[in-house]
Amino acid sequence: MYRLLIASTALVAFSAVAVAADLPSRTQPAPFVPSAPPSFTWSGFYAGVNLGYAWGDFTGRTGGALYDEGDGFVGGGQLGFNAQFGQFVAGLETDLQWTNFEGGPVVPGALAGTISEAHLDYFGTVRARAGIALDRTLVFATGGFAYGSADVTAIVGGRTFSDDQTHWGWTLGGGVEHAFTNNLTAKVEYLYTDLDNETYNLDVQRKAGVEFSTVRAGLNYKF
Repeated sequence: MYRLLIASTALVAFSAVAVAADLPSRTQPAPFVPSAPPSFTWSGFYAGVNLGYAWGDFTGRTGGALYDEGDGFVGGGQLGFNAQFGQFVAGLETDLQWTNFEGGPVVPGALAGTISEAHLDYFGTVRARAGIALDRTLVFATGGFAYGSADVTAIVGGRTFSDDQTHWGWTLGGGVEHAFTNNLTAKVEYLYTDLDNETYNLDVQRKAGVEFSTVRAGLNYKF
């Protein structure tokens, strides 16, 4: 009888352990927590394109103003690099622009009767940029070195004279850029550019330069 009682007790204990093993575990799996997306940074290289409008003045002196107001469309591309330190962003950008900017014909005063036209064929800049990042929006100022090529045509006494020169100068401006994704940004900016006078060999040697403003919009891909 004693042995039967021990055997029955062992059988009941074994059955309880087996049933407990078959029961679902009360331990819940760890909840899924998605990893946070990487924070955006303006640091890195970028490249892009732009399109805009320019207006200003061709300037020159040979006894009076030589050229008149000019305007035209501009378009081109840019390359650059930014480095971000907290909210402060500093960088360097270079761009090259094609333009149909032209002015004239006006030659008043002692040169009346002379027809002159001036065309700015292209210009480019190498500029520093510095600004404040408001998360994905960058407000910046920019300035630096500028260059461009222009050609001038003068018709004097029925004879046509033409010459082209490369100009050097400076540029200054600012703008706003916004990052729509981690790689794609868009910007709007204003630049004032002053290209110094150069000597053109026409009917006589004449000095001419160009000062103009540019408003343009651009798209950049950040690598």
